[in-house]
Amino acid sequence: MRLFALSTAETGTGMALFEGPDLVCESYWAGSQSHSKRLLTMVAQMVVDQAGLTMQEIDGFIAARGPGSFTGLRIGISVVKGMAAAMAKPCAGVSSLDGVAFRFSSASVPVCVMMDARRQEVYTACYRFNRGVLVEKSPEQVCAPEAAIKSAGPDVLFAGSGSKAYLDMIRDLSGAASQVAPSYMDAVSAAALAAPALADPLFFTSGRHELVPAYLRQSDAQIHLSQKSIS
Repeated sequence: MRLFALSTAETGTGMALFEGPDLVCESYWAGSQSHSKRLLTMVAQMVVDQAGLTMQEIDGFIAARGPGSFTGLRIGISVVKGMAAAMAKPCAGVSSLDGVAFRFSSASVPVCVMMDARRQEVYTACYRFNRGVLVEKSPEQVCAPEAAIKSAGPDVLFAGSGSKAYLDMIRDLSGAASQVAPSYMDAVSAAALAAPALADPLFFTSGRHELVPAYLRQSDAQIHLSQKSIS
């Protein structure tokens, strides 16, 4: 099965193409302009120019469903849904936090993903892996970084953009054995988004991975509108 995965959950754009369990190619472009101005061109460059395939030869499409940038998620989800519909192929959504956590599936300690959510908050969840297999995941939430760090406990690997935004806080509150992933591993990996599909032959048919946005909180515009209606 050939799978195409896309992440526009943060400012950059990531995409990956798989042939069965093998990663054919993966690309990442920094900068939010790629979301709206170059996304379809970048998809064609990877699938057609680099892999030598046609879009019709893709068997399934995956997108980061959130949390993350509201605008970026809407664009990415719309593009993946549009391509899947045009090719009459299945599509599915995977948590953006999973797209960070599965980069560290070989970790021997728990992984706490902290994605910077602005407003002094983070999107977060904690993961436990055993020999590359996910065995436990805490509920996803948006909260103060202090709460995320304390709930993660000691001896943890922190990853994601929020782990750098609140690095000093992690060092102050977490145990001495805790680690922080390098910055170049913080972005949502499109290849990591495909990990659940590669491990589950019923991924597209189980109904557990519907491609709908998971924002975890209201957008700034929604909050502003709510405040105006109250006043």
